[in-house]
Amino acid sequence: MQSDRQSPIDDARRLLRLVSLELAFVDPHGTKPAEALRALVVDLEAALVAAPAAIRQMSAEARGLVEAAPGVAATLTSDTLARLHDWQPRIEEEVIAWSRAAGPREPRATAPAAIAAATAGPSSPVPSVNASSPPATQAASSLPMDAGQPCAVLPPDADGELVRLFCAESQDLLEDIEQGVLVLEERPQDKDTLATVFRAFHTFKGNASVMKLAVVQRLAHELESLLDAARRGTLLLDRRAIDTILAGSDVLRRFVAEMAGQIEGHGVGRSICLPVDAVIGVARGLLVGSPAPPSADTPPTMAAPSPPAAVAPVEPAAPAAVEPSPTVGAEPASAPAQAAAGLIRVDTAKLDGLIDLVGELVIAQSMVMQHTDLQGVGSEALARSLGQLRGISSELQRTALALRMVPVRGTFQKMARLVRDLAGQVGKELKLVLEGEETELDRTLVEEIGDPLVHMIRNAADHGIETPAERLAAGKPAAGTITLRAFHKGGMVFIQIEDDGRGLSAGRIRAKAVERGLIQPHDPLDDRGVLGLIFEPGFSLASQVTDLSGRGVGMDVVRRNIERLRGTIDIESTEGGGTVFTIGLPLTLAIIEGLLVQVGGQRFVVPTLAVRESFRPPAGAVTTVQGRGEMVSVRGRLLPLLRLAKRLGIPDAATDVTDGIVMVLEAGADCRCVLVDALVGKQEVVIKGLGETFRDQHDFAGAAILGDGRVGLILDAAALVRLKTRQTEAA
Repeated sequence: MQSDRQSPIDDARRLLRLVSLELAFVDPHGTKPAEALRALVVDLEAALVAAPAAIRQMSAEARGLVEAAPGVAATLTSDTLARLHDWQPRIEEEVIAWSRAAGPREPRATAPAAIAAATAGPSSPVPSVNASSPPATQAASSLPMDAGQPCAVLPPDADGELVRLFCAESQDLLEDIEQGVLVLEERPQDKDTLATVFRAFHTFKGNASVMKLAVVQRLAHELESLLDAARRGTLLLDRRAIDTILAGSDVLRRFVAEMAGQIEGHGVGRSICLPVDAVIGVARGLLVGSPAPPSADTPPTMAAPSPPAAVAPVEPAAPAAVEPSPTVGAEPASAPAQAAAGLIRVDTAKLDGLIDLVGELVIAQSMVMQHTDLQGVGSEALARSLGQLRGISSELQRTALALRMVPVRGTFQKMARLVRDLAGQVGKELKLVLEGEETELDRTLVEEIGDPLVHMIRNAADHGIETPAERLAAGKPAAGTITLRAFHKGGMVFIQIEDDGRGLSAGRIRAKAVERGLIQPHDPLDDRGVLGLIFEPGFSLASQVTDLSGRGVGMDVVRRNIERLRGTIDIESTEGGGTVFTIGLPLTLAIIEGLLVQVGGQRFVVPTLAVRESFRPPAGAVTTVQGRGEMVSVRGRLLPLLRLAKRLGIPDAATDVTDGIVMVLEAGADCRCVLVDALVGKQEVVIKGLGETFRDQHDFAGAAILGDGRVGLILDAAALVRLKTRQTEAA
């Protein structure tokens, strides 16, 4: 019934929201009657008596659908529900246009022909593509993402908290969809994965309905119809179907990203152009079994179908992660976090705040323990209490840091889509193997490591892996394999990118480095040192520049980004046998175990993981080599010596190496000796940023508050190891 307190438009929009909620929960295979939906449709028609004729016609169409079902309390058939799912976003759009005093647009082709075609199986003769859509035979994955009709992103009455919740859940659902679809490309008959992806689309569609996002709801419904046809066995998920679903998920992902940006204040109110009708046209064409077009008719903007890429199956997320969420059904705007399957979604800012407070607590506890007033107190009870405090603080710190740890699975599985797309771009057969996906790493590290992995995998696909013909001629399988693995070792996490391609030629790298003046012909570099030259700025072995790589501006950025995370990168390669890149990363960026060293009157922290060994050098251990400065003989190998006091300008430090301690620092395959006065001790410290004042310095990675309350600077071991000899001598 029409409300006395609301305008007809407001009442209609309220009823449409209730209708969309009911539609989201009606099960065509269940036994629960759909009386609530029927009553809402009747009330909606009554509320729209003053609406434009086109809207009244659409309302009557819906009433006819629900009343045509046999029996007053009967459930709705799959065909009726499909028609209602198509009808609901169309009438939403018309009512929104009416509410903006823009007048209703001409209605699209309505249910009987277009909707039946969208739900028909491959044998159906009914045509289904909108006149405004591109032919259904286009390659969906190559549709330009900036084409199509403009879409408003935020509803006019959007609730900020609800939008954030929708975006967060949608990102998870779209990740599950993409990974599941890649599994279906390998195993189209995998019923469990098919059901998981179908439920993810169904949940996304229901959530979009709650948010009044008619356009994306309509797209999600059409993609859901494809998967439903596959579930019923009337559609084969071939390459074209997979391309279409992935293209549709890309459209939805872009919409959600724009929505998340606008709710945070970026570009509020702007519309974006998305090829929704184009993807829907392709999807409907697949449902009616449209044949693939001859290549001569392919429009210029469409890429030719790429050869299938063999991508290793990626384990899909557990079904519980994509079950219909409580957010679809009732007042989610009041819930700041979402609980499902024992998980709760927490704002990362709150989590980081907790980590910072725990760090401050540990610092305060350490200062209390080392306070001079307590050093002479002989109370056993006080000692026990302080010991208990230390134990609780340490356990709290470990627990808080564990909250930051997440599996690398999400980042790894994103690479499956990358490899699939690269196979088509480079015209090669590629297979991705994932190992150690459950390995946990600091959340920040997981986010930051994505770009370096993308660059190295692109290089492996473009330059590392040979063409199928070259591989067969070399006695290898036609499909090249890229392996991405993660594992824990020695208090660090290691990530390896391995390919079975042509490998790297140390001789060719050396010749290219000499040609570019990076090294001298007589420089004594072993093979590992030569391979490390590929990380020098501007270095590239590519004979030609491609869209993917070859400009020599990538690997140096990769190493710089990894070292910024206090990590290392190393290379092993066999010419003709493949290459392995090994990235070593600390478990967390929030805390490190460090060695306290003294230089003059100053104390510094050196990350323990960067120290290979330390010793007091005997007389004559240091020699001077022409052009290379001071060198220390360490286990038969000459390593350059850096006098830290001279580098940092600290007076009153030891000048005779026999009076000090030499620490051997390593960064990947590189090593350097650093002279300090003494080793003070070992301590876990919470890392603090240095701020803008020190943004141009490269010797320190941060600062820490020590147990006595003083500040100690943390040395950047990788930066010190890779100092050029000339710079060291000039310091």
